[in-house]
Amino acid sequence: MSLAQTLALHVADVELEAEPLEPQQIVSGNPTVTGKVLWGSEDSGRFGGIWQITPGVVTDTEADEMFVVVSGSATVEVQDGPTLELQPGDMAVLREGDRTTWTVHETLRKVYAVRL
Repeated sequence: MSLAQTLALHVADVELEAEPLEPQQIVSGNPTVTGKVLWGSEDSGRFGGIWQITPGVVTDTEADEMFVVVSGSATVEVQDGPTLELQPGDMAVLREGDRTTWTVHETLRKVYAVRL
């Protein structure tokens, strides 16, 4: 992936694309995920963009990621780790292999950077 361009944008206005969840990830509700990759390194080892999830409860296994919540709120429980209460303006770091349960209270939009 090479998305080598200089840009500036208003995060709330970016149109996102569907990123379907695996059925086994959904614990409750009918959450949907959308996102858009906006940047990637030449070696495909790093990328970043915008990601959004609607209310519900889902599980995931994380990559090395840092993100900032732009809107919405969620509680993220990390198995054998902390519980993160997230709201706009919060920054969080997840480690590769973290097993998480996301309880999304209000549609959450975040800007993220991932390292594979």
